[in-house]
Amino acid sequence: MEKSDKLITVAIHTYAKALILKTMLENEGIPVVINNVNLIQPVVSSGVRVRIKEKDLPLALKLIEQMADDEFKHNEDSNKPVVLIPIDFSDYSKKACLIGFDFAKQMGGRVILLHSYVEMTYAMAMMPFSNEDTGDKHAEQKALKRMNDFEIQIKNDISNGILPGVKFTCRIEEGVPEVTIIECAKRENATLIVMGTRGKSKKEEELIGSVTAEVLDEGKFTVFSVPEGMEARKMSELKNVAFFSNFIQQDLLSFDIFARLFKNRKLNITIIPIETQKNDDKTKKYLDQLVQYCQSHYSDFNFKAEILSPDNYAKDFDEYVKAQNIDLMLIPNKKRNIFSRLFSPSVAHRMVFHSDVPLLVVPIS
Repeated sequence: MEKSDKLITVAIHTYAKALILKTMLENEGIPVVINNVNLIQPVVSSGVRVRIKEKDLPLALKLIEQMADDEFKHNEDSNKPVVLIPIDFSDYSKKACLIGFDFAKQMGGRVILLHSYVEMTYAMAMMPFSNEDTGDKHAEQKALKRMNDFEIQIKNDISNGILPGVKFTCRIEEGVPEVTIIECAKRENATLIVMGTRGKSKKEEELIGSVTAEVLDEGKFTVFSVPEGMEARKMSELKNVAFFSNFIQQDLLSFDIFARLFKNRKLNITIIPIETQKNDDKTKKYLDQLVQYCQSHYSDFNFKAEILSPDNYAKDFDEYVKAQNIDLMLIPNKKRNIFSRLFSPSVAHRMVFHSDVPLLVVPIS
């Protein structure tokens, strides 16, 4: 055997990692031999030697170093905050990307673009007596094609400076959209979900089954709802915020999450008690205390309070939003059971359908 053909050990790994390394090296034309494998239970074997020819050592070391760098970057990225953006390739999905990528840039995070699809067999199982074509036997292939086109567009937008240059990944998953979004957010421990929604008139037509409302009602995730008619394209364009409060301790925890998302920003915050507050004198006292507390703890923001009539809350709010140029509504949100959702929808749920102003909905326990 020539010296150059002498086998040397380049790494010692578990069996699983040794196979990965073997595949990578062989793809680059480097023959690999693995030794010390427990043939009875190979998956639990440790101390597996990955051996190559001595002449292949320089290239193998270069590839192994690159592999280690890629693994380090992957682990590093996995610790970054995650902004989850569900998309359906519509115009309001594109608008959600403008806001979502902006959030990720500020947080030093990464973006996951998620699209869900429903195969025809799944749709028929869900609604066997329906004549409506709710599924598509080619749904997966179509979703892959559209996601690929969307990914190319996102990369072009980043190159052209339309979107900030943050890392993003694209995923397609089979299933009902709201369920898929919630499960993905749980797996990835998403810091924020940014969701596009239709305009006010269209939302009212689709009140039952709104994906955004279903995700809000889960009450576990911070959700930024981006209406189709939203004018702002970046977070920096948001100036005036309406903060709905129940005067409970959890509201302050919700506001603290908001403050971290919008740190180092000069914003005007109007605290508005939720319509169930009846005693004006008591409400005014609580409001004054809350304004003083917030101003002392969040000095970057300017605070004031406003009491709306409980009799015409929605009408007064619409007028207030227009008069004060409210750009964003901040709403603490609590998970609700199915009966309370049907007969007494949460403020967050109602506001999704009531207004074209974007919402930041923060969960409370």
